[in-house]
Amino acid sequence: MREYGRHIQKMIEYVLSIKDPEERQRNAQAVIELMGFLNPHLKNVEDFRHKLWDHLFLISDFKLDVESPYTIPTRETLKGKPKPLKYPKRYPKFSHLGKNLELVINKALKEENPEKRQGFANAVAYYMKLAYNNWHKEMMHDDAIQSELTSITDGQLEFTNTPYVKAFRPQQENRDRGGYGKQRGKFQQRGGGGGHRNDRNDRGGGKFKKKRY
Repeated sequence: MREYGRHIQKMIEYVLSIKDPEERQRNAQAVIELMGFLNPHLKNVEDFRHKLWDHLFLISDFKLDVESPYTIPTRETLKGKPKPLKYPKRYPKFSHLGKNLELVINKALKEENPEKRQGFANAVAYYMKLAYNNWHKEMMHDDAIQSELTSITDGQLEFTNTPYVKAFRPQQENRDRGGYGKQRGKFQQRGGGGGHRNDRNDRGGGKFKKKRY
């Protein structure tokens, strides 16, 4: 393992050559401490000492005969590949709106309370306008949103409040606020040659006097 360097490799090879079990165990503990010292980033990893012991057996090619506070790994368990995770397969009816909005619409259609049902409709309309603005970089008229919502829900949901979404504006470079150099230029007038502070000192006749109370 390159992150530990050749010196750790040589030390572990020396530990393999020790015949006394107690001395071999003490040297293995010393190597573990040195490995942790050389790789402090492992301290942020959960069970980092467990990982150090696994690396110790891996570097020794699983030939090191010492006692470990953790389960001694084997070549099959340490290098085995995990099983592939099953990816959730969803097939939304309205792919441009996503599966989550479809779940919200279905929940809204099952809602019997008219106030909550209307709140669902307003939230759905706001999200539809926001998604359209994010993807197409232009505003969508409320009539178009209501028309699409009507076609999706078969006319069962109608929003009452106008969904307000900020219009998309392309980011401009620091033209209005000015760059860092322009901000710095304002202060250069004060520190330049013959500034107002020197004129004030000349008119006042010298240094400022400290006010006493």
